[in-house]
Amino acid sequence: MKEQVKCRIASLQSALKSSGLDAALIYDRENLIYFAGVDDLEGGVLCVPAKGCAELFCLAWDEKHMKETCGVDKVTSYPFPQKSQSVMAAQWLKNLNLKTPKVGFTRYFISLKDYQCLREAVPGIVVGDIATICYQIRSVKSREEIELIRKASRILNVGMEAAVRFVRPGVKETEVLAEADYAMRKAGSQGSPFRMQVLTHKRQMLMHPYAGNYEIENNEPVVIHLGASVNGYTAKMCRTVFLGDVREEVQKIYRTLIKAQEIAVKAVRPGAFCGEIYDVVYRFIAGFGYGDLWMDQIGYGVGIRQSEFYPVLAKGSKVPLRENMVIDLLLPTIYQKGAGGPRITDTVLVTADGAEYLTGYSRKEIIKRF
Repeated sequence: MKEQVKCRIASLQSALKSSGLDAALIYDRENLIYFAGVDDLEGGVLCVPAKGCAELFCLAWDEKHMKETCGVDKVTSYPFPQKSQSVMAAQWLKNLNLKTPKVGFTRYFISLKDYQCLREAVPGIVVGDIATICYQIRSVKSREEIELIRKASRILNVGMEAAVRFVRPGVKETEVLAEADYAMRKAGSQGSPFRMQVLTHKRQMLMHPYAGNYEIENNEPVVIHLGASVNGYTAKMCRTVFLGDVREEVQKIYRTLIKAQEIAVKAVRPGAFCGEIYDVVYRFIAGFGYGDLWMDQIGYGVGIRQSEFYPVLAKGSKVPLRENMVIDLLLPTIYQKGAGGPRITDTVLVTADGAEYLTGYSRKEIIKRF
C-alpha cells in the first residue's frame, strides 16, 4: 500500500508543478481513499506540497490506526476540540512560508470553515481547482482496484436478483430497494455511493430520482438502479423489469437501449475517443427516430465514485480511452413523453483488446406477469 500511495502522491505532485500550484489540500473521502490509502478517516486532511513530504492530519483517537493502515509516511494527530482539521491545515500552509501560495482543492469538497482558517492564516492564498487532475490520475485502475470493483460487481448480481424476485404490483419502491440492499449487505457490500433507484414509470424521466414511498402498479416498467462498494470502490448496474402488459412502444425503447449498449461496448477499445463511442450510439438511436430525445452523455468513469468525471463518454469528447479504465454504459433513457424511462446500465472494464462486462446480470428483457 505504501509504495502505491507514494506513486499516487508523486503523480499528484507532478500535476501540481505543471499547473503552477504550490500545494494541494485534500479533505474529501474519495480522494483520501486514493491518495492516503484509507477509507475510514473522518476529521482528517491530507496536505501535499508540490515538492517535499505529504502529511496526513487526523484526530488523536485515530492516530495509531492511521499509522498502521494508511499509506502516508508522515501522520500527525491533533486533540479535538482544542484543534481541528481546519486549524491544522492552515498552520501547515503557513509553515510553507509563501506569501501568496497557490493551493489546489477538489472543488466540491472544502467547507467554509476550512477556507476561513486558511485565509486567516495566509491572507494571500490563491485558490486553484484540482478536481479534474484528481479524476485523471484516478482514471486508470491498478490490478487491486479492478479486483475490488469486480467484487462489488458480483455483489450487485445478488442485489439485482433479490430486487427482481421481490418486485410486484402493490409494493413500494423503498420495499424493493430494502430487499436488494439487504441482500447486497449480506453479500459483503459496504453500502452504495449514491441514492439508489427503484422507480415507477411516471418517475423515470426525472434526472436524479431515488426510491421513495410510491406504490408500484401492474402493467408498467420498473427501473432498478443499484450500487455496491467494497473498501471504497464501487460498481453500479441498472435493469428494467416489465410487470404485466406494458405498451409496445415502451418495450421497443428498452430493446433499442439494450442494442445501443451492445454497440457501445463493442466500440470500446484503448485509444478510442469517448466522442467516437457516443457517435456510434447516437447514429443507432437516431435511426429509430429518437435522436432528438437523447442526451449528450452516455457514461462516466467508475471507481471510488459511481460517476467520475474523467473520462466522460460524451458528444464531441476527444478524451481517449485507456486500458484498465472502468466506465459505465449506458447512462440515459429515451426522453419520449409517456413511453420513455426504461434504462440499462453496466460497469465495463476497458481491456487491451476491447471491453469486458464486470456486472454480469442478464441483459435480456425481464417480464413478470401476475
